[in-house]
Amino acid sequence: MSKLPHRTGPGQTYFTSSATWDRRELFRVPQTAELLVQRILACRDKGAYLLHEFVVMPNHSHLLITPSENTSLEKAIQLIKGGFSHEFHKGAENRTEIWQVGFHDWTIRDGGDYRAKVGYIHMNPVRSRLVERAEEWSFGSACGKYLLDPVPEKFRS
Repeated sequence: MSKLPHRTGPGQTYFTSSATWDRRELFRVPQTAELLVQRILACRDKGAYLLHEFVVMPNHSHLLITPSENTSLEKAIQLIKGGFSHEFHKGAENRTEIWQVGFHDWTIRDGGDYRAKVGYIHMNPVRSRLVERAEEWSFGSACGKYLLDPVPEKFRS
């Protein structure tokens, strides 16, 4: 399988999607979902990107991020997926595949596009019938318990 092409540019904000291998519901286990959440936050805390919104679903994740000047979008996703895989496999005898190869991205174009992606991220657990209200899903930014970076100036209205 070939890699998906990514058009990335400095200062751009992206909506990304990464899926598990064979769409296995690896993140249905709360400890595993929390491990991915902590990895997403740790990469942000180290300055790889600004984290605007995110959600970890049973078999995929979505991010709304702005990579730092020194980090490409591909590197930001690699830090998350590779770092998570390393932590997940620590001490495990089974080195099962975790992630589907590559990821999908969408360059945010304007404030309306940004707000639409925020709504999509927040409502993903509701549409999937995991919770009744977005705030009830603890593995995403809609719950309000995670520190997020502000909306980029160019998308504020």
